[in-house]
Order: sequence, then structure tokens, then C-alpha cells
Amino acid sequence: MTTQQFDADIVVGVDGSDESFAALKWAMREAALTGQTINAVFGWTQSWDMGSEPDSEEAWAQMRHDIATQLRQWVDKASEGIDFDPEHLKLTSVKASSTSALLQIGKDSQQIVVGRRSLGRVARWFMGSLSASLAEEAEVPVTVVRIAGSEDETVTDDIANALTPVEEKVHYVPSEGVVEESRRPIVVGVDGSETSKRALKFAMHEAQVHDSPLHVLFCWQLRDLGHIEGYENSVAPIEVGQRRAEELLNALMSDTAVPEGLAVQTHAFHIPASKGLIAASRYASHLVVGSRGLSGLDAHFLGSVSRQIVNFAESTVTVVH
Repeated sequence: MTTQQFDADIVVGVDGSDESFAALKWAMREAALTGQTINAVFGWTQSWDMGSEPDSEEAWAQMRHDIATQLRQWVDKASEGIDFDPEHLKLTSVKASSTSALLQIGKDSQQIVVGRRSLGRVARWFMGSLSASLAEEAEVPVTVVRIAGSEDETVTDDIANALTPVEEKVHYVPSEGVVEESRRPIVVGVDGSETSKRALKFAMHEAQVHDSPLHVLFCWQLRDLGHIEGYENSVAPIEVGQRRAEELLNALMSDTAVPEGLAVQTHAFHIPASKGLIAASRYASHLVVGSRGLSGLDAHFLGSVSRQIVNFAESTVTVVH
């Protein structure tokens, strides 16, 4: 990603839902810091409740006007209380599915921003979601904004109370309640691939913009470490693997131009990437990952690291391609 690309528009999917309002608010706060322009996009189809299909050019013009008015009302509602220059805002409505509209209009953007749907975990796993589909199909970074206090936390409370043998109510304490968001770091997952290097560059930019510390995580298993000298015909012990993982991570960082003044910490953890990064999201303000993983039919049934993270992370997530 070039410096010029960091100055490109932020494209946001808007459809009147609370999730899309959260995405637009996040993008406006981002653009207020960077000076970027936001393009609020509403992709609509005839199934949207705007009445019967127009039967004349005048009727089509009225429908387009009504849609533009609705989009403006949504944007005005989402932007209340945010210090954002309206001169840096575009409104775009297009007759297409939300995914198609965002992929088309956002293909040259700096990033596409959407909210994560309030589907249950099982529904997200089997049915997929707009955010997961975009994260797999887009050629630019896709940021998925999560609303705090989702249905997952309510269900977590229910599970805790069902399994805890005490009379007192047990409550899930999300990371937001432990450390305020402004003090939490930006976290990026790396694995040495070119995609993860682009994710690292994106994360460094975000950390600079928000004046946040950056934590670089390499979540590894032995198969990720390649050749380990002295263990060509045997399985290396975990402590040997840990040293090798730290060597790989240090080599990656030594080849990376870290902006002056940016506070960076590196960590190597022996854990599957999806599990480790989802755990890290509980304590991060923003999690950045590469799109490396399965795609297409295999991803739908088996899951990829990026899809699992988009669906189950507890912070805002950006998937970089």
C-alpha cells in the first residue's frame, strides 16, 4: 500500500442499521484525524421496501430522490456529535446488493468499512455475513466495526450463570470495562507472508494516526516455522520452536521501516493463529490481520483465519489483502 493509497477515500456501507451507524461513526472519527474523504454507500435492490417497482422514468426519478433523502437522513443521524467536516463527505446510492456496491465503489479506496451484523455465532458460522464476504472478496483493506455489548456477551452471561454453582449472578466483563479503549493498543498478526507485511504497514499507519502503541503478534505452530536446524528428522521441542519463532519475528521487524517515535512491542505465542488473535482482540482497540487463508467453498465449510477473526473478534478488525 503506497502513501497515496493512505490518502484515498474511506468507503462505508450504510443501510440504516445500528451496525452501519457504528461503521460510519468510526470512519468519521478516522477521517477527522487524517483529512480523508468518506463515501457513504447504500446498495439497494428492489426487495428493499420502497413500494412497487416504478413504471415510468418520472417514477424512477422519484424513487432515486427518496433513496437519496433516506441516505442523507441516515448519515445525519450517525454523524450527530462527531466533529467531522461535511465537505469531506460523499453520498452514493446504487441499485445493487450491498456487497456488489461496496466492492465496485470501494475498489480504489483506502479501505472499506462495514459494521458486523448481530447474528448469533452459529448463524455467522454457517450463513456467513456481509463483512466476512467483503473481507474475502475485496482487493483493499476491509474494516469491520463491532458494536460493544453484543448478543454474545448476553449469552456468555447466561452460560456463566448456568454453569457456576453459586446463587449470586455472574457477569461477563468485556475488555472495555477493564481498560478504556483509548489506552488499548493496536494489534497486528504477522506470519512472514507478503500479505502480513502489508497488514503490518497498515497497522503502523493506524498506530501513528491514533497515537497508540502497536503490538506485533506471531502466533505459531511447529509447521509454521519451516526448517529448524538439528531437527530435520524429529519434532522440535516447544522451547526450540519458541526461539525459532522469535528469530523469524525479529528478522521480519529488522526488515521493516518502523516510523520514528512509534512504540512497538513484539510477541511470539505458541497457539493457533485464529485462537490467539481472537484472544488478543479482547484487549485491543483495533486488530489488523492479513487475508491469508482458505477461500471459496473450503472457507465456507472449514473456516479461514481471517473469516474466524472477522466473525468472532471482540474489537474492530481490519483484513488487509
